[in-house]
Amino acid sequence: MAAIANRVTALVPKLALPVARYGQSKLSRFWYFARVELRPPMPSEFGQVQQGLQQIVKSASTGAWRKLTVKQFGLNTLVGLEVMFWFYIGECIGRGSIIGYRPGRSEGIPAPYKYFM
Repeated sequence: MAAIANRVTALVPKLALPVARYGQSKLSRFWYFARVELRPPMPSEFGQVQQGLQQIVKSASTGAWRKLTVKQFGLNTLVGLEVMFWFYIGECIGRGSIIGYRPGRSEGIPAPYKYFM
């Protein structure tokens, strides 16, 4: 048992430095993109958002969506699904349940629900 402990304690410093170097490069890359991508929009960017929404309405009314490639259509579909899923997850977190709002959080608990709390 002591031999295993000695072997492990000798091996940990040798492995720790490469793991730390690898993790540091990945972590610095993550923080770079996190500062750029995860920040809320600045007031100066609201004009770009408005132009983007106007462009979407314009392309929908002129039929430009019919000229999209399959790749562009697939990417747009995946982005739309991602937005819907994050909205649903936020709703589940907000209401505290996956299926619906839990009855009985108020004073007047209906008779059938008081047994499920």
